[in-house]
Amino acid sequence: MTAPLSQEPPQGEASTRTPAHALRLRRLNRWQTETLREDLADLYAESTRAQPGQEYRGREAFLRRLTRDIRQLGFSLLIAEDMTFAGCAYGFPVPRQGTWWRGFDGPLPQSVEQLTASGHVFAITEIVVHPHTDDQGLARRLQERLLADHHASLGATLVAQTDAPACDAFLSWGWQDIGTIRRPPDPAALRGSDPVLLRALVLPIGPRTAAHPDGLKPTTTAPNGPADDHNSAGPGDLRADPAPAGPSALVVYPGTGLA
Repeated sequence: MTAPLSQEPPQGEASTRTPAHALRLRRLNRWQTETLREDLADLYAESTRAQPGQEYRGREAFLRRLTRDIRQLGFSLLIAEDMTFAGCAYGFPVPRQGTWWRGFDGPLPQSVEQLTASGHVFAITEIVVHPHTDDQGLARRLQERLLADHHASLGATLVAQTDAPACDAFLSWGWQDIGTIRRPPDPAALRGSDPVLLRALVLPIGPRTAAHPDGLKPTTTAPNGPADDHNSAGPGDLRADPAPAGPSALVVYPGTGLA
């Protein structure tokens, strides 16, 4: 993630800000996302503050991530718009065989492992919010709607360990840091790059009770069968593909992520 944009709009651009009440959220399928990929890349480029000369590289990296994630089973993208795009969030269900957690340092929490095996975990791999929106809670609203639409019991994301602003934003939204994941470097990176250290964050959707203060309630298993899983795909839909190696790319406009 690049540095967040300044909260103050550029000189003379105050009128271009998008009122929060004017925004609507709309789901895009794979085909719609493919047709709008260049527009989504423009949204990303306009929502980041890249170093001089790095704008093109950042835009291309976003397109590579989007192209990779579109191929995942159950991919879904949520767009916030009025006359133009104001933000987006996308992701896909975490494969039941647990490849998303590959490289986790130490034992995975049992409740997380059980929810993964039952197909109730949804990974959010990108959140982008344009700096000209007045919706102070748009980033949070996008992720909550995306998880609700997929009946997830647990949200999951990976953030670069060095990206303190992104980690702080997720924690402010109620996400929990459950540990570290070590992954090989991006294939597009230079040879000899060090492994990537990521923070594994989860967002419990269930109620917090005395028995489960973290909201991570394990799934229940029927006496003669698997856990109740009417919202998840069947065994034939499992993928053998590993989870993406890179972290989630979060672009947070100051003020939108802390509502």
